Amino acid sequence: MNTAVTLLTEQVPQKVELLGQLNRQMIAILDFGSQYSELIARRIRETQVYSEVLSYRTTAEQLRQLNPKGIILSGGPKSVYDNGAPRCDPEIWNMGLPILGVCYGMQLMVQQLGGEVAKAERGEYGKASLYIDDPTDLFTNVEDGTTMWMSHADSVTHMPEGFELLAHTENTPCAAIAHHNKKLYGVQFHPEVVHSLGGIALIRNFVYHICECESTWTTAAFVEEAIREIRAKVGDKRVLLALSGGVDSSTLAFLLHKAIGDQLTCVFIDQGFMRKYEPERLLKLFHEQFHIPVEYVNARERFLSALSGITDPEEKRRIIGHEFISAFEETSKRLGPFDYLAQGTLYPDVIESADTNVDPQTGERVAVKIKSHHNVGGLPKNLRFKLVEPLRKLFKDEVRKVGRAIGLPEEIVQRHPFPGPGLAIRIIGEITAERLNILRDADLIVRQEINQRGLYHDYWQAFAVLLPVRSVGVMGDQRTYAYPIVLRIVTSEDGMTADWARVPYDVLEVISNRIVNEVKNVNRVVYDITSKPPGTIEWE
Repeated sequence: MNTAVTLLTEQVPQKVELLGQLNRQMIAILDFGSQYSELIARRIRETQVYSEVLSYRTTAEQLRQLNPKGIILSGGPKSVYDNGAPRCDPEIWNMGLPILGVCYGMQLMVQQLGGEVAKAERGEYGKASLYIDDPTDLFTNVEDGTTMWMSHADSVTHMPEGFELLAHTENTPCAAIAHHNKKLYGVQFHPEVVHSLGGIALIRNFVYHICECESTWTTAAFVEEAIREIRAKVGDKRVLLALSGGVDSSTLAFLLHKAIGDQLTCVFIDQGFMRKYEPERLLKLFHEQFHIPVEYVNARERFLSALSGITDPEEKRRIIGHEFISAFEETSKRLGPFDYLAQGTLYPDVIESADTNVDPQTGERVAVKIKSHHNVGGLPKNLRFKLVEPLRKLFKDEVRKVGRAIGLPEEIVQRHPFPGPGLAIRIIGEITAERLNILRDADLIVRQEINQRGLYHDYWQAFAVLLPVRSVGVMGDQRTYAYPIVLRIVTSEDGMTADWARVPYDVLEVISNRIVNEVKNVNRVVYDITSKPPGTIEWE
């Protein structure tokens, strides 16, 4: 891949070669547009078995090249009887592999194999008690009456020939079915979500007992594989790394340095959107503690000028991505030549940036693009560098495990995620030097108070957002008209979903008082209590 970054779901032929060589033990997930598809992948990886989300259009022949041990069909927003509803290659049913259909995936299995699906008299959403009729195979060690998470308006009304009932709920007669001889299974609920109390046991049964997988997806195995892959791809060429100081780029720097040593050149482009004191801390840490040289480029005025008057968040990201690449190209001419650009792109970045699964017949999208990520969404199609993205397969928690395994200090491993565009997407509307200074000061107070109380590791992210509006206040018996600061503090496992943190009131009180008293041009602090979904963690 030596030009623009393309979608994972459009890369099946290329990824067939890679995964077929390096990951014999794997579960393939065909994505029909479910918001939980990536969560299925994460749950499987927690069993130390590799998994990857692929387009529902992946053919049986392409799957044979991947050589998976089993296949999972995800849920999706459509009904199987809708015109243009996504369908998988019918030859998949003849591959002789274990297949688990989840929600829409189960209904598609039923329909394509001769059964019937219809709109249910009563839909079922949220928690439901599952009553197990067959406690073997898929439901081994799953407690009868356990809670599972439902989200469906359709139900199976007639099972295909050879299928048997495994479980039911009060509203859903066919909550789980199976063709034991062909190892075809379907569940109407979502075992991958945390609300499904017996979900992990069910997934482990499918992965280990039915697919007969082995625990080959380990941190040590990934590090060894990644180093081999980097060396094979890069050869004796030089690599330029976009270093930000976060866990992703720092882990990437350590990994690349282990693989290719002095062939790596780390460059820190200071775009002016970092948090207070972070550029200085980053350079000192890498030079004095890690002994990895970093080339510092001050590009603050350049980025601020390019974003003058820009308010649209997608346009901000596009401009920032473009300026990053331009800055790297200029730096590469000065320090180079370089053949490769290394990026800390993660799996959620790829998924959230994807215009995934556009139906070739109807042109409809099965899944919706949420937002562009700096690492994957703002790159021009004439990108001169070839890309090296060793972390592209990993979720954030997996990156942290890799960081620890290769010797990254805990202060970086446990650092909260920070977006590539930095504070530029935490200022709603136009970016100005004044607004950046206000947000830096407010954000520093948030981090100081969370750290001092030992709460930092309790939260996935804790930060401030500046709104481009003003409100009336009273300070020192005088009327003020100043900016509000939004506090955004969330809990999450991997950033795919998140909940607002129940921060103690006294902590919020101290943060609010300090911001209003210490940060100029701020007279109000509010707390964001929106989960993801429906909101995103970042405001832009």
